[in-house]
Amino acid sequence: MSKRDYYDVLGVAKGADKKDIKKAYRSLANKYHPDKNPDNEEALDKFKEVAEAYEILSSEEKREAYDRFGHEGVNGQGGGYGGGAGAGGFSDIFGDVFGDIFGGGGGGGQSRTRRGSDLRYTLELDLEQAVWGCDEKIRIPTLVNCKSCEGSGAKKGSKPKTCGTCGGAGQVRMSQGFFSVQQACPDCHGSGQVISDPCPDCHGQGRTQEYKTLNVKIPAGVDTGDRIRLSGEGEAGAQGGPAGDLFVQVSVKPHSIFERDGANLYCEVPISFTTAALGGEIDVPTLDGRVRLKVTAECQTGKLLRLRNKGVKPVRGGPQGDLICKVAVETPVNLTARQKELFTELAESMGEESAHSPKQKSWFDGVKRFFDDIKK
Repeated sequence: MSKRDYYDVLGVAKGADKKDIKKAYRSLANKYHPDKNPDNEEALDKFKEVAEAYEILSSEEKREAYDRFGHEGVNGQGGGYGGGAGAGGFSDIFGDVFGDIFGGGGGGGQSRTRRGSDLRYTLELDLEQAVWGCDEKIRIPTLVNCKSCEGSGAKKGSKPKTCGTCGGAGQVRMSQGFFSVQQACPDCHGSGQVISDPCPDCHGQGRTQEYKTLNVKIPAGVDTGDRIRLSGEGEAGAQGGPAGDLFVQVSVKPHSIFERDGANLYCEVPISFTTAALGGEIDVPTLDGRVRLKVTAECQTGKLLRLRNKGVKPVRGGPQGDLICKVAVETPVNLTARQKELFTELAESMGEESAHSPKQKSWFDGVKRFFDDIKK
């Protein structure tokens, strides 16, 4: 590696403080970074030189040795781009130059609090509750801050101590060759603190499990799959961090009469043989009471009758849906002898059925064509 004066490499005075050294290093490392200068060998050499100079001058011990004995005082300690376990190698440049931008390079003094986990609760509702809205009470298990230690995890009267292994950074660096990997501290597990005298109620966790009852306001028009967010009602955060959120997932139970499809409601309405043939009026249920529905003469099974604005008002806005009734003509059962005679007389009076059963005639015509095509 280069034998240029390290202060000249970084462009700083010999008496420069750490802040000026780091500022110069970040500027030059960013300028000569290989990602910004692909296939540029000169820039790569500059990058290595800057990394080596920063590694030496950022360390008080190495800088003192360099100031007294020059390059011989730190011979073999300059990691540079391909150096060993030094703190200023290639991976450090990512941590120092780009860490401030992307939140990396975890050093000491950063907050170790963590946001609590979000929770999900599935709430089953009747169709009427989903359409009109309601207030529901739910009881959920969750982690809350320990009341004895107020979330610190330490016994009342004591405090967590800074981890001696990582110095409170929560992470340690493992180096091999020019690779340097940062990982959670094995002693404090990333928190940066250790608890020598844990709280007896939460056993040092800072959180305890409790059940809490919440009142959930269900807006009118919700449907299966909709979620209601209750901010801050999830699990308490670790190390006194903010709580997560609770998401109430709506699931609408099947209804005995109605089926829902978006804003519309559907139901099947059975009508008598006589009403289907002659027409008339029938009572139809809706979610807000009975209504009279007119059935035209010669009504067939499967016909759809629409009642405007008798459906659902969507929760996200838009016009109210309709109630769509599907007609199902019932064949008379348990006929008396006289009733059978009357039906026989009716059938005889009709004579050729094709005039009175057009759908039946068209169906048989289609069957005949099918077999004719097979014979061909």
